[in-house]
This record gives sequence, C-alpha cells and structure tokens, in this order.
Amino acid sequence: MLALLLAGCDLVTGHYGAPKDPADPSLVVVEVPQGSTIRGMAPTLEEAGVIADADGFMTWVRITKEGGCIKAGRHKVGPAMGAQELVDALCGVPLPEDVPFTVVEGWRIREIDAALVQAGLAQAGEYASAAAQPGRFTASYALPTDTLEGYLFPETYMVDPTRFTVDGLIQRQLDLLGERFVSQHDAAELEGRGLHALVIMASMLEREEPTPAQRPLVAGILWKRLDHAWNLGVDATSRYTLDQWNDRRAFLVQLRDPDDPYNTRLRPGLPPTPIGNPSTTSLEAALSPVDSEYWYYLHDDAQVLHPARDVAGHEANRRKYNVY
Repeated sequence: MLALLLAGCDLVTGHYGAPKDPADPSLVVVEVPQGSTIRGMAPTLEEAGVIADADGFMTWVRITKEGGCIKAGRHKVGPAMGAQELVDALCGVPLPEDVPFTVVEGWRIREIDAALVQAGLAQAGEYASAAAQPGRFTASYALPTDTLEGYLFPETYMVDPTRFTVDGLIQRQLDLLGERFVSQHDAAELEGRGLHALVIMASMLEREEPTPAQRPLVAGILWKRLDHAWNLGVDATSRYTLDQWNDRRAFLVQLRDPDDPYNTRLRPGLPPTPIGNPSTTSLEAALSPVDSEYWYYLHDDAQVLHPARDVAGHEANRRKYNVY
C-alpha cells in the first residue's frame, strides 16, 4: 500500500512539475521581490510564460515542500525548466544589477571614452581604439571605414558591470542608430544626400543649434550654403579636435588655422568626419531641412536664433545682439 501511495505521489508531482515546453530554450528574467515565497511567485511565472498553470505549480510546491530558499533579485528562467529546475534557479545567486550609462547627445568619442573610465567600465583609450576600427562591427547600413564618430547613438544604456565590453556597447549603439533612424526611412530617402553626409550634418546641428525645433531651419541654411559652394562657417567644427570642447583660447587659434581640416570658415565642403554623435532630432532635421529665404544666422546671449536674408541683415543682428 505504501509503495502504491508513493508511486501515486510521484505521478502527481511529475505531472505538475513537468516543463511547460521542453523544446523552448528561451530564457526570461523575473524579479523576486524581497520577502517573496515560491508559491507567491507562481502567478508571476505563469504571466512570464515560464509555467503553464500557477495552480498546478503551487500543487507541486505543496506536495514536495520545495522552494523555501528563494532569493530576492533577478533570475533567469525558461519554459524548458521543470518545477525543480525553476526552484533551483530562484534559489541560486541573483543576476548582477544593471546600471545606467548615459551617452549624452553630441558627445564625441573622446567624451564617451572618458565617461566609461570615470564609471569604472573601461580603461582609458579602450573605447576610442575600438571605435577607430569599424570593421569589428556589423550594421544594417554602410559603416565608414576610418572612425565610427557620429554613428554611436546617444542614449542611456543599462549595462552589467561584470560583463561589460566596449565592443558590446558600440554594437548596441550601432544597432540603435539603425532602429531609431535608418530603418525608419526608405533607402531612397537616405540616398539623396547619402547617410554619411546626413550624419555629418546632424552632428553639426547638434552642436550648432541648442533649440531642437530650430534645427530644420538651420539645416536648410547649411545645405543651401553647401549646394551653392559657400563655406559652411560652422564654428563648432573648429572645436572638434580640441582636448576640451569649451577651451576658448585654443578655439580662437583653430578658427584662424587654414590647415585645420575641420575649419569650415576657411575650407569648403563638409568636415572630414562627424563632429560628435547626434540625436534622432538632429538626424531628422538633416534629412528634412526647412527651405527659407535665410542665408545667415547667429545666436544671442540667451542662445536664441536670429536668421538673416543677407549680409546687411546679418551685420544688423550682430550690432543689435552684440555678437562678434
């Protein structure tokens, strides 16, 4: 009789403890709140698609008396796990907590590199070195061959400090650029100017125009200058190679240097590379500029844009807003 009872018990627990789908190797992360019980986690596991039936799982727990050791935190589980495997996973060491790492809109590679060092995520120069080797990475669009400047999408990324790699971050940035901008447009839309030219223009807009809503207007002015063989005259480009972006003394020297390839006051065409990593707003402005009668613009002390139709109007704005 005892043997029959034990056999029946094994059949019951085997039924309720069976995996939901032994052929599904996928894993999901579930959060175990502080003070949770294994029975209390049953609805969460069902909602996550890990178990077929919360009541059946709780029956298994009640019969086996398993699961008294679950640990608060995040755990990876999946539908191919039986009840015992699930309990073992939830009783195991929780996953490390991800931390946020923010890439600010407009940052150059060197600023991202420095921020990674400050966060303790990388060695100095490690990120910059990887970003200078585009061939290490893949994308759904054409990558430049010399530097990934401009293509490293600015966003707050959640990272696991114990598993972080600069290559992994760069690949995520390239993927996000594809997702947020490139894939949102037909190839024909991007082919007009070319993706690389759009990224360069967007990087200038990010630094040149502080008000996102005004960037399409500035984009229209800059594209018009370029199309009419004017020098762009974007002072932000002369800051690109400076160790410190806001080093005014070094910036004034750069403005007078005709040999600086990024000097768009004295040299024609676009700068050789993007001058930072632009936001979606700037990329969209570069792609969809606003046509206007303006050829010139400046910003007052409050960073308000003042466009002008001609040299006379521009000089009048200079005098009015004391901008020289």
